[in-house]
Amino acid sequence: MPTSRPAAFRAVLFVALCLAGTAFADDGSPAVDTGITAWMLTSTGLVLLMVPGLAMFYGGLVRTKNVLGTMMHSFAAMAIVGVLWMVCGYAMSFGSNTLGGWFGWNPDYFMLKGIDSAIMDAGIPEYVFAMFQGKFAIITPALIAGAFAERVRFRGYCIFIALWSLIVYNPLCHWVWASDGFLFIRGAIDFAGGTVIHISAGAAALVAALYLGPRRGYPKTAMKPNNLVMTLMGAGLLWVGWFGFNAGSSVASGLVTAQALTVTQVAAAAGALAWMVLEGLLHRKATTLGFVSGVLAGLVAITPAAGAVQPWGALLLGAVASVLCYSAIELKNKLGYDDTLDVFGIHGIAALWGAIGLTFVLRPGTIEVPMLHQLWVQVEGCLVSLGYSAGMTFVLLLLVEKLFGFRLNEGDERAGMDHSLHKEHAYGMLNLNS
Repeated sequence: MPTSRPAAFRAVLFVALCLAGTAFADDGSPAVDTGITAWMLTSTGLVLLMVPGLAMFYGGLVRTKNVLGTMMHSFAAMAIVGVLWMVCGYAMSFGSNTLGGWFGWNPDYFMLKGIDSAIMDAGIPEYVFAMFQGKFAIITPALIAGAFAERVRFRGYCIFIALWSLIVYNPLCHWVWASDGFLFIRGAIDFAGGTVIHISAGAAALVAALYLGPRRGYPKTAMKPNNLVMTLMGAGLLWVGWFGFNAGSSVASGLVTAQALTVTQVAAAAGALAWMVLEGLLHRKATTLGFVSGVLAGLVAITPAAGAVQPWGALLLGAVASVLCYSAIELKNKLGYDDTLDVFGIHGIAALWGAIGLTFVLRPGTIEVPMLHQLWVQVEGCLVSLGYSAGMTFVLLLLVEKLFGFRLNEGDERAGMDHSLHKEHAYGMLNLNS
């Protein structure tokens, strides 16, 4: 039987009132938005997926005798930083200014003990936001490990990333993303971690590579990747995970989310294409390693800009990032320092370009200040991240090396990390010289 008009009207009114009731609780505080919460839970999982993706990416690029040791650097960060973030990392990053704004602190955030029923203005439980941000904290020190792959002690590495997370990452996160952080107040644009993650990791990587010195035999001895298939798969996981990394940073499920996801795809594709074209012009062949390097260059470059540029701007940022990163790696080879997996050459350089270059391709209406003013703010943020991360990393390296030992001795390095540190082999048959 057809529904009468009054009954239909009452049904629509009931649904509207129910929907309106989901926006705020009885006391006027925000209520859970299930749509945004579902997307943020998905984004959190996608960002965590990037860590095993990074492990595969790095693990395929080292020699056979160092595969497990290299992959353990990424997985260990999941455990060490995962615990530290729950205990005090979230409080240090998103609490109120402490010690003149060096870092934040909020007793309710310690051990996450005071956020059981906290719902943020975005309509998500604060637990979700804390866990989403925690995945960023995990992957940042794991990125650094690529610079000194194949030559460090596992114990020293674990101590180093714990200290680095507390003393370098958490303050930088507070300065850029906390509402009372000084770079946030200055208006620095860093949508998903150009300065906080990639510039800081790149600067730390460069300092670590120079401080620890090259691998024994570098550059005279050939040190070829053991499994580029695994590296390709790892790069694929990073590309997929990056959608959560960037689009999830909108802390919403709407237009800005779609914009961030779109420019992430465009920049990654542009970076990969530019690197293939560059290799084709210079060497008449395109390599798989070059392809994934271009993908990463594009993804890193768009990270600070994802919520602030249109697709054509992402195309430009991604393509130019590949050219700059390619040139940086060529320069590294000429200078002779051993950043094993080119962390500074890709993450550092692409993030610097993305954080500064975004000023020239901003979406109309993004800023209310003159472009030159915003350009200086962006440069300022880059310099702060570079200088603070580099200086503190040097101090931490010196401390860990002197107190606990960081660099492997010659015998253990030649035997490989898998055997000397973990008493395991990645593959059934082991060639210690490969």
